[in-house]
Amino acid sequence: MEEIFGKHFSITEPENINTVIYKVNKTEKEFLDKSPKFTMERLEYSEEYVGNNKKKTFFLMEPAPEGNQLLIFSFGKDKIVVNNGFLETKTNLVKVSNTPVPMKFQTLYNENETEYRDFEYTPNLKRPITIIDPETTEEVKPKLYFDEKTNEVRGKCTLQAQKTYVMIELKDKKSRS
Repeated sequence: MEEIFGKHFSITEPENINTVIYKVNKTEKEFLDKSPKFTMERLEYSEEYVGNNKKKTFFLMEPAPEGNQLLIFSFGKDKIVVNNGFLETKTNLVKVSNTPVPMKFQTLYNENETEYRDFEYTPNLKRPITIIDPETTEEVKPKLYFDEKTNEVRGKCTLQAQKTYVMIELKDKKSRS
């Protein structure tokens, strides 16, 4: 049996809600000149049913000693609830904010199939942007390519026609627009 190292925590979801959680990563100083300041990483989870509810156990590999900031997305029918959380590494407790945190996210919709935006990756292949299909709560996986002009790994997402997506992009306060 394979051992998993890191931290884990569980949540219980009501019926018809699907929660996904991302860990926010701060880019190492040596890569800041050519990389975004923050990236996000979707947490893996296991799932079991408890009556009509689902219990999800999320796994965080390589937790930071000072703790980890989390973005929590709960997808329901026709709405998305966004919460900000923090995993305290020493106690393994997740604290979720009681008041909404100002956060911009964008809904994408196109009449035609399209490729959305060229974005760069950090050297460890993390990115500051994610596009989620709200029906399945799965990420739209980008197509990676190497840009010879800039000598960088970049990605583009293909979006289906007449389908709505949610795009989340992490930005530094100074660069928000």
